[in-house]
Amino acid sequence: ANVNCPPQQLVQFAVMGSALAAAIDGIERPSVGLLNIGEEDIKGNDVVKQTSELLKRSGLNFYGNVEGDDIFKGTTDVVVCDGFVGNVALKTAEGLAGMMYDFLKAEFTRNPLAKLAAIMTYPMLASFKRRVDPRRHNGATLVGLKGIVVKSHGAADILAFHYALRKAHAEATHGVLDRIAQRIAEVPALVPDGDLAPAAVAAASHV
Repeated sequence: ANVNCPPQQLVQFAVMGSALAAAIDGIERPSVGLLNIGEEDIKGNDVVKQTSELLKRSGLNFYGNVEGDDIFKGTTDVVVCDGFVGNVALKTAEGLAGMMYDFLKAEFTRNPLAKLAAIMTYPMLASFKRRVDPRRHNGATLVGLKGIVVKSHGAADILAFHYALRKAHAEATHGVLDRIAQRIAEVPALVPDGDLAPAAVAAASHV
């Protein structure tokens, strides 16, 4: 993941993420949000502000700035950020899910009455654990390459690899590479004044 990204590269991330969401989730025009410290245009550093202006002219379904809580609310279909911020957000979410599970486990084993309550609510607890299990969401798609690459978590087990392989199969079946290449090729025409032309052409040559 790129940790230092210029505005042009972040727009490319938005284009590729939009193409991926359209191909896999069947969304005709995925909404795109730019991760920021506030919704207002005046918020954020210079890179984020410049990226916002480019996204407004990109032809994408740009929602605007979104904050960290919007990731879990599902405010937009695609959330754009650099690799540093994205990694922190993902690891925070993973740690929070684990912490919540540990808290629930501690409460339901506190005393005999709590253990009885755990038995009665076991189906709901099992369903909750399944929904937040990071293994079932394993596999980060590396876009912008010549082939389909899905990277697994370092602690992945058999179940986690199963879901990563399912993701790779779905991307191959839905022609993700061709759709991303097509969208990248359209970027110079979508953004006026040639803002993205050099970067977009370079990215397209690596798809």
